[in-house]
Amino acid sequence: MSERSPLDSNAMMGEAAGVPYVALPPKSARDQVATVIVWHMHDPPRSERAMVAALPLRGLDAWRVYLGLPLSGSRLPAGGLDAFFALGFEDAVLNLYGPTVQQAADEFAAAFAELRRQHGLAEGPIAAVGASIGALVALSVVATGEPPVSAIALVSPALRLASVVAANERLFGVTYPWSDDSRAVAADLDFVARAREVARLRAPTLFVVGADDDAEGIARPAEELAAALVDEGVESDVTRIPDMAHTIADEPGLEPAPQTAAAAAVDDVASAWLRQHLE
Repeated sequence: MSERSPLDSNAMMGEAAGVPYVALPPKSARDQVATVIVWHMHDPPRSERAMVAALPLRGLDAWRVYLGLPLSGSRLPAGGLDAFFALGFEDAVLNLYGPTVQQAADEFAAAFAELRRQHGLAEGPIAAVGASIGALVALSVVATGEPPVSAIALVSPALRLASVVAANERLFGVTYPWSDDSRAVAADLDFVARAREVARLRAPTLFVVGADDDAEGIARPAEELAAALVDEGVESDVTRIPDMAHTIADEPGLEPAPQTAAAAAVDDVASAWLRQHLE
């Protein structure tokens, strides 16, 4: 079941195979209208409802479906954000990053099939959008080849998990205690190393990076993956947003909030890229 959302008069909220979502319908009723699947951040916006407010992709005539991540939004652990952060400080890789990406990827196929049943999503091209950890989810999903995607846009993207962990070590002044298990997760969630696998998708890929974001943790992996894709003959680009750090919404980032200047800039860039490759 779905219900009208307070986000705007056309948005719909609900659950699909247990996955919370917000869906924005296209402006037209064309048979081949595109569908864009969006995954949010662990940072603001950290829920599907907050993500749709931050990145509505207004410039697209497409279905835009925002999926809630495990351990986030309405699926936060008991204790809310405090419990979420406690899990991260205990073991960010094994308690948060790994389980979030694995479960989100595992639950996607059933959720997408249910969304098609609920809303009659058109049989048009499909795109994937992911922000921060949502980029790892997006790439994990599309790497399976099902469904095939026509374009990808990744915002403040986590692309190499070990680099993200190192960035957090610098940010919080901590040292992460790597183990064999966490190294295995990080090796799997290194899409710079998996560049040829991403290139086989043949999907034009945009990386949107904040000019003030962590250079080693976010910007450099984006540059390296983009260059690797171009070398494999896949259209790719890195766009930097001035005065933008990592997040694209204000704290606490759980509920819809007015769009920030950085988010508006990202929305324009991502919408233009997706429109070019979908419409």
